[in-house]
Amino acid sequence: MPAVVVVGMQWGDEGKGKVIDFLAEGAAWTVRFQGGANAGHTIHFGGARFALHLLPSGAVRAGVRCGLGWGMVIDPGRLLEEIEALEARGISVRDRILVSGRATLLLPHHAARDRAEEAARTGTPIGTTGRGIGPAYESRAARAALLLADLAEPDGEEKLRIVHESTNERLSASGAEPIAWEPLLASWRRWRAEIVPLLGDLSGAIEVALARGERVLFEGAQGTHLDLYAGTYPFVTSSSTLAAGACAGCGIGPTRIERVIGVAKAYATRVGAGPFPTEATAEEGARLRERGSERGTTTGRPRRCGWLDIPMLRAAVRWNGISGIALTKADVLSGRKTVPVAVAYDLDGERIAHPPLSPSALARVRPVFEEWPGWETIPPNASRVEDLPPNLVRYAERIASSVGAPIVLLSTGPAREQTVACTIGTSAD
Repeated sequence: MPAVVVVGMQWGDEGKGKVIDFLAEGAAWTVRFQGGANAGHTIHFGGARFALHLLPSGAVRAGVRCGLGWGMVIDPGRLLEEIEALEARGISVRDRILVSGRATLLLPHHAARDRAEEAARTGTPIGTTGRGIGPAYESRAARAALLLADLAEPDGEEKLRIVHESTNERLSASGAEPIAWEPLLASWRRWRAEIVPLLGDLSGAIEVALARGERVLFEGAQGTHLDLYAGTYPFVTSSSTLAAGACAGCGIGPTRIERVIGVAKAYATRVGAGPFPTEATAEEGARLRERGSERGTTTGRPRRCGWLDIPMLRAAVRWNGISGIALTKADVLSGRKTVPVAVAYDLDGERIAHPPLSPSALARVRPVFEEWPGWETIPPNASRVEDLPPNLVRYAERIASSVGAPIVLLSTGPAREQTVACTIGTSAD
């Protein structure tokens, strides 16, 4: 599997960090291809917990190189904080990082705009993290952004001054406090000293690795249904979270991708506003939230919790070309007699098997639930399919059959070793 893309199949928070960390054993590279510090991937191993926001999940594995693609929007200050936090815990990462110089530079102005615009939004807020992701992508689309490569340019400070003045005008017009120049300039000079040595041609480095037959993991942030185009618009992120985004976000051709792994929880969660057809009742949702420790890695916000949504997983398989599914957090549902699963939707009296085209229509659907048999507690040392509760295996088989992709990994707990490699189910009904 020289080139593998790992993406979320729901609304993010599916456990991609753990899956990528597991797959990173023996890999040469793990590469983030979109998003910014609005994403958070959590990894548990050796009794320790690591929360990553910009660095790909392979950062905690010694010897694995870490790429940040040009499809990202990168806050240099936060990137340095993350590097230093790992170094403080004995993980040397600086000499393993390669950042594309074509990535978008996220400035304090973007975060200030994000917070001001979200506060002023009429109707239902989007529920952004306030990290400036949307405004940074907006600047890039308007051809008014700075790139990380500008840090190394002789006229970089002049470019920064022009952007600073124009964006401060926009902040003042929205009623937000402008950003002070002198602290920004001091930050710029620190970034130039510490970030420029990390910059390079990531696309070229990946091509060399693939030509050698080395394994490269491309890591998506958020999830399929937060994709700017395919997701529950406007309650989406500002980049393409689909597997195809790995090509556009790193500078590799689509023919290089060998496999796409989709990550899905055994139930469903969502952070922020937007339609959530299978959202549980307040009592059931609170129980899932407590058992699954469902709070955002980046923001700490409590996640909305609900049940597995087969129509949304079907769409994720199709839109990403998913060849195998990593099913996570099966342990959270242990001990239930039955598990509700939405197998279809009712839209204005018509039964449909896929999400409707209109996000407004998705907000109107009524999930068609089935009660699938639950399972007992999973043995803590389970390492093979034969070690798993039979009803959990049947649950995985029914998911695979319903969505048209096999389960290839099954996570039974947060630790790295609580992962069962498998092949459960192969075809759709």
